[in-house]
Amino acid sequence: MKASEVREMSIADLQDRIGVETQRLNSMRINHAISPLENTSEFNKIRKDIARMKTILAEKEKEQN
Repeated sequence: MKASEVREMSIADLQDRIGVETQRLNSMRINHAISPLENTSEFNKIRKDIARMKTILAEKEKEQN
């Protein structure tokens, strides 16, 4: 997900999306522990997307206050 796409989202949407992506990452980690995944680079992509969303969420919350 690109930063420009994330910036278009509302604060509530960002919070929901962060929760969904975090759950997805956790379930992938559990599945990887049971049986190895073929594409482990997906972990890094999801982690970076979550970090990007959290950063932009913090910026938006700071602008509101």
